[in-house]
Amino acid sequence: MLPMNAPTQAEPAVTDPPTLPEMPAFEEFFEAEHSGLFGALVLITRDRHEAEELMQDAFLRLWERWDRVSGLDDPTGYLYRTALNLSRSRTRRAAIAVRRVAHPRERADRLAEVDERDAAVKALALLTRRQRAAVVLVDALGLTSEEAGEALGVKASTVRVLLARGRAALRKEWTDHG
Repeated sequence: MLPMNAPTQAEPAVTDPPTLPEMPAFEEFFEAEHSGLFGALVLITRDRHEAEELMQDAFLRLWERWDRVSGLDDPTGYLYRTALNLSRSRTRRAAIAVRRVAHPRERADRLAEVDERDAAVKALALLTRRQRAAVVLVDALGLTSEEAGEALGVKASTVRVLLARGRAALRKEWTDHG
């Protein structure tokens, strides 16, 4: 008879499970990125409330997928692309709703009603949405054209074209009214 503690066969040694590298906490990511994303969205949408909602929706989408997103090479790029995609979707849905419900009417230009608006915001308002996004991502946030292209879902060369056209329009606006 074998003693109670004696192994009956060669038992595998118990080892600790391999340790995975610690994923950055979502809260830390949020704290590091929320102000930059909010600022970019304000410049793109020209509406602080819409920018706040888009930012919250984008972070919610990332939080729901954080186990996968945190392992990406560039979770910040994924965040910006998510926010810009949400913005485009919201704009499309709003345009469809307006066409279905009412005839388009000319609205008063909010920028003209407010004399004290910052000159940069006025100039950015003259750019197309894509030009504005490219200028904000590259010039204001310091992303490369490759990073901005990934965030916008276009090629880096497209970002450079959007930047050149946007910058030219800004130069013209500053020269004409500056």
